[in-house]
This record gives sequence, structure tokens and C-alpha cells, in this order.
Amino acid sequence: MPDQTKGVIYAAVTAFFWGFLAIALKVAVREVDPKTIVWFRFFIAFILLAGWQIYHKPSTLKILIKPPLLLLIAAIGISWNYLGFMLGIHYTTPSNAQLFIQFGPLMLALAGFLIFKERLTRLQMAGFFTALFGFGFFYSDQLMAFFEGKNQYNIGVLFTLSGALAWTLYAVMQKILVRRYPAPMLNLFLFGFPALIYLPFIELAPVFQLHWSWWLLLFFLGANTLIAYSCLAQALRFIEASRVSVIIFLNPIITFTTMGVLTYLEVDWITHERFSLITILGASLVITGAYLVVRKKKKVAPETNTGKPG
Repeated sequence: MPDQTKGVIYAAVTAFFWGFLAIALKVAVREVDPKTIVWFRFFIAFILLAGWQIYHKPSTLKILIKPPLLLLIAAIGISWNYLGFMLGIHYTTPSNAQLFIQFGPLMLALAGFLIFKERLTRLQMAGFFTALFGFGFFYSDQLMAFFEGKNQYNIGVLFTLSGALAWTLYAVMQKILVRRYPAPMLNLFLFGFPALIYLPFIELAPVFQLHWSWWLLLFFLGANTLIAYSCLAQALRFIEASRVSVIIFLNPIITFTTMGVLTYLEVDWITHERFSLITILGASLVITGAYLVVRKKKKVAPETNTGKPG
């Protein structure tokens, strides 16, 4: 399978899992403290990955003892990204948090052009701006909610934006590091470091009193973290950062679609969202733009000389 195809598939898997993440986090925060949820995500992902690496390649654990400086910076970035996004969801709604966290992939695309000197064709550039244009339509209702929002809502937005910038820092460092180190080796430290630094701030006593179904939700959040970030690291290894960012733009559509179904069913365990025809138009433009960016380039067949030699 060509590297470009691998990269697109890995990025699509990341987008898929992140599409359900915000909803699951919004449900979890009803019973579990935000910092504790963040810790569980990192801890479960680290335990699962460490167990796999110990069995298959124990030598990778040496990175936990002497990590490179760029990896330490990436770990600090992802540590705050998780908490910023979690607090954003806590103070707002899943779809609103998904809106402002996309500032991270947008900045990653910009970093792809400025730092990694990536180049897109004219058609891909058109797709990139089409996706951004559609993104504005897609979130028009949520942007209105921001300007009409209360103080608590806007605090959540600021937390989310700070998390998005921290994610960009992580992604740029990961893009550099994945050229020299295996992705699972990097993720061991990226999951283990935050699990360690958040340990003094968590509240485990209330969690032990929860029904087993809440523990199942926490395990899903940890497994989601492991799968999504493992695939993201591989995507950054195989394709350009700008392409990865556009594919990640698709994950809010999954969130909105799911929230639309839940709103239609009038469930009472999560805040409902507002939707319109403009939202649907925006989603269509985002999908179209993303397709133009990630589509495979047609190979030009070399010209053959069929004439007889003179």
C-alpha cells in the first residue's frame, strides 16, 4: 500500500475516534472530575501500550528514562491540550468545543507550509480553502452562541483555544520526532508523562463509588486515546501535516451528526444542539474540500516513441 494511502487511512481513523470523543467526555464529566478524566485517559492508554511494548519490544521503554528534549516539549503540550479541551467541554457543549479545538489542526496546516515547507497543487489549495469556508458555515450557529454567550461559556472557549495551541505544539514536535523514532516508542512517553504529573491532582475516591458502566466509559476514553494518537503519529509519518489537518477537520461532522440524532431523540442526559440548513451546507463544503486535498495525484504516463529510428 502506498505511503500516501496509509497516511490518509491513519488520519481518517483518528478523525473517526475523535468524532465521538467530545460526546463521551461530556457524559463522563457529569460524574467524574475533569482532571481525573484526563488522568484516566493517559493512564489507561499508557498501561495498554506499555503492556504491548513489553511483550513485543521491551527495548522501547528506555525512552521513559532519557527522552529527547523535543519529546518533553511535546508531552507538555499534549498534557495541557487534554485538560484545556476537557474544561472547554465542561463549560460549553461537545460541538462548541469541537469548533474551537479545530484551531489546532488549522495551525498545524499553517506550520506545514511555514516550517516543513510543504507544497500543495492548485487544486489541493482550492480544496483547503473550500474546507475552511465550509467550516465557517458549518459552525455559524455555534459562533452565534459564542458572541451571545455568557461568561462561563466564553471561559470554556478560552480553555479550548489554549488546548488547541498546545496541541499544535505537540503535533509539530511529533512530526519532527517520528522521522527518527518509532511512533509507539514516542507515545509511551507522551502517555506516561502526563499520567505522572496529573497524579497529585486526581480524585479517585468518588470514582470507586460509581456503577461499572462508568468504569466502562472511562476505559473507552483511554482506549480512544491510544488508538487515535497512535494512528495520528503514523499519519504524520506518512503524509504532510497540512493533509493530516484537513482530514482531522472531518471529525466535528461525526460529532454533529451524532448530536443531531441525540437531539432528535430528545435524550435528557446531554445538552441539545442547534442545527440549520447552513450547517448542512457547511458540512458538505468541508467534505468536498477535504476530498480535493487528500485525493491521489494522477500519474502522467511517459511518452513513448513509436516511430522507426531514422
